[in-house]
Amino acid sequence: MAGDSKVYHFDEVSKHNATKDCWLIINGKVYDVTPFMDEHPGGDEVLLAATGKDATNDFEDVGHSNSAREMMDKYLIGDIDASSVPAKRSYVPPQQPSYNPDKSSDFIIKILQFLVPIMILGLAFAVRHFTKAE
Repeated sequence: MAGDSKVYHFDEVSKHNATKDCWLIINGKVYDVTPFMDEHPGGDEVLLAATGKDATNDFEDVGHSNSAREMMDKYLIGDIDASSVPAKRSYVPPQQPSYNPDKSSDFIIKILQFLVPIMILGLAFAVRHFTKAE
């Protein structure tokens, strides 16, 4: 695919997300890996999980061999329109309530942590005292 490479829109590529029709975006290129699904050493689930997004990081993180990279050429069908690929969303953790050590409930908890064991001990002594045979 020299200068006549077709340019695909992200929406079009993301529709090809099934075992019988699987396209991937890697390094700005579009690959139709459908014929390779059964042969992929990691299984077809790995390829299917990489559909509908830019799979470049997924591909690079695995550390594919040079022969695997050369094999990709026969599955190349075109380029991706970079402006149509959604921006990567970074993980934003949910907001945690701020810790306020001056809460009155903390004071109650501390008191209960002290009083409950003392009450259990007192109850044990009372039971022993009243059930003791004379």
